[in-house]
Amino acid sequence: MKKGKKYVEASKLVDKKKAYELSEAIKLAKQTNITKFDSSIDVALNLNIDTKKSDQQLRGSIVLPHGTGKTSKILVLAKGNAAKEATDAGADFVGEVELIEKIEKENWFDFDIIIATPEMMPILGKIGKILGPKGLMPNPKTGTVTPTPAKVVEDVKKGMIEYRVDTFGNVHSIIGKVSFDEKALTENLAYFVNTITKNKPASIKGKFIKNITISTTMGPGIKISLDSFDI
Repeated sequence: MKKGKKYVEASKLVDKKKAYELSEAIKLAKQTNITKFDSSIDVALNLNIDTKKSDQQLRGSIVLPHGTGKTSKILVLAKGNAAKEATDAGADFVGEVELIEKIEKENWFDFDIIIATPEMMPILGKIGKILGPKGLMPNPKTGTVTPTPAKVVEDVKKGMIEYRVDTFGNVHSIIGKVSFDEKALTENLAYFVNTITKNKPASIKGKFIKNITISTTMGPGIKISLDSFDI
């Protein structure tokens, strides 16, 4: 695939063989942004992990110190008091069976995340084949199946993100926007890396994180020295 002129120019600023110190990498990510819009800055961690082993299927959620700069539309499936509290907390859509049917019958996906109470899960499970491939199925490991959805709505509004290791042992996340200052991006990235490190499965011996790379939307990858982190 032919790369665009802007990408080629931005790539010239990055030494592919070098692992940059953290603050230098953040500066470089901002410099190599090639979009006219406020790009996201993403991180990819390559882990020493065997995803075929059940205890090494890393998954969870995290609220970054400075948020992500991204606004998520939230659907809450709950009844009674939990539904009222979720509405008060600022959920975009709150309901129960009628919204599950709307997804199933109308192919409705005007939301980014689903939070559900445990009692809604048996009904929601019936459309798991629709939600699963889109990464929308709520899960207790990420905190999106909960008896207190209002608390999770507040966390999502603060910038809660979900992470999950893929079959190649990579875990991806957004750490903010190009418009964020360098301090906020540095603190978000360090917090994310430290969170993943703390969740290292007990069965893994030796080095857990093999590589850390950041990039802007459509920008080149920038390797970061592992010595930049307390890992």
